[in-house]
Amino acid sequence: MSPVLLLFSIHILLVQKGSSATPTCQTTCGTIPIRYPFGTAYGCGHPAFSKHMKCNLGTLEYYSSTRTTSNNNAYTVSSIDYASSTVIIIDPLMSNCTEMQNSGSFTLGDDTPFTLAKENIFVLLGCSTTSPMFDSREDFCDTGSGSRVCRGMYSCRGVTGIGLPQNAPISTCCVYDYPTGIGLGYSLDLPKLQCSSYASVYEFGDEGDPMKWKFGVSLNYNDSYNYSDACKDCEASGGFCGFASLDESFSCVCNNGVNTTTNCFGQGNALSGTRGLKIQTVLTIGGLVMSWMFLLIQCR
Repeated sequence: MSPVLLLFSIHILLVQKGSSATPTCQTTCGTIPIRYPFGTAYGCGHPAFSKHMKCNLGTLEYYSSTRTTSNNNAYTVSSIDYASSTVIIIDPLMSNCTEMQNSGSFTLGDDTPFTLAKENIFVLLGCSTTSPMFDSREDFCDTGSGSRVCRGMYSCRGVTGIGLPQNAPISTCCVYDYPTGIGLGYSLDLPKLQCSSYASVYEFGDEGDPMKWKFGVSLNYNDSYNYSDACKDCEASGGFCGFASLDESFSCVCNNGVNTTTNCFGQGNALSGTRGLKIQTVLTIGGLVMSWMFLLIQCR
């Protein structure tokens, strides 16, 4: 190979290596703004949230320890209110006034960083009369205002989806405010409770009109995941707060894909590209030197 061709080959490799990397942590997922402690992929945000939430084709999803991508039972995150530390998730199998269906079990998982918000009203639908929820020795069901909620749900046309006629008797419906004690990790085992479906209402626009109710599960996360000084410094430099995969120590993820232990000042594309160029140049020249040595040996 002539010296001209050698230099030309090196030049092409340098240009290709100089392009910036694709950012690994995004600031939005669909229409939802993403800020710490959340992230769009593993290594972004706080590690306690990273294993439960991720951005999947523009949809932010929550996964409990028992609901994973493999069984296609992720909960959809519909909104995040950072001011109140509140997240709203939607179970695709949960019922609402428009559509009711047989639901699976609801669970947040034992290792969840979230707690159920007090605003949630869980409504069990199509329950057997032998359900443990109706045990006279227990006080699971709200027979006061809960009765109005049950009548509202059973007035919906969607109730036919669980095999009940519209305006069916509410004797198969149970409303309870806060399902503590029903399993571990805030679990709701519908087969065990002998109920066909469930709905969760976190806000009543007009209690008499269930079409105006807001269906979903409201979750809170606590203050222990607030910003650290290192995270503030990282964001001030244009980075995204994340963590290292080996020991989950703090890491600042820069827009060009570079991870640092401090911030992204001085970690722009030019510096990152220069580092890559040096490595690529050495390897390329080394490879060509080895090729020349091989040809010399053959000639001998």
